[in-house]
Amino acid sequence: MKCPFCGRDDDKVIDSRGSNDAAAIRRRRECQACGRRYTTYERVEEVPLRVVKKDGSRVAFDRQKILSGLLKACEKRPVAMAALEDAVGRIERQCTENFDREVKSTFIGELVMKELRELDQVAYVRFASVYRQFRDVSQFLEELRPMLETRNEKREEKREEDADRPRRF
Repeated sequence: MKCPFCGRDDDKVIDSRGSNDAAAIRRRRECQACGRRYTTYERVEEVPLRVVKKDGSRVAFDRQKILSGLLKACEKRPVAMAALEDAVGRIERQCTENFDREVKSTFIGELVMKELRELDQVAYVRFASVYRQFRDVSQFLEELRPMLETRNEKREEKREEDADRPRRF
């Protein structure tokens, strides 16, 4: 394996373990030349999944593109890199489980939005505003309405719980 830092191919495996979804083996490596450490993943090579874009063109499925989009949406947000990598793994797994050869980009976009909705609402809104191509504020508010309603319902439930608790003085 070539070191991403110095380019030499003299490394040793320090740690090796299966990933959470058992679809890959995660290996921690140390370059013998420069001493730096890096992580690699070993996966079973399958028939490559193709993404059908909105214009009808087809491109290879690339998990890095999904991770890049998540990183942009979560920029300056308190979301751990591990959480983003897990989300990409779930998205990739759903695509490969539901489709043999081709998956529509809109399906992937909806999965990304679903993951972001759970991870960070601000990141979700950032991604949705670009993905849905909002043209005005009313479209933006329409996307936010379900989140605000859920938030208000949770507040109301908490108030009811607090009202039912005996008070200490």
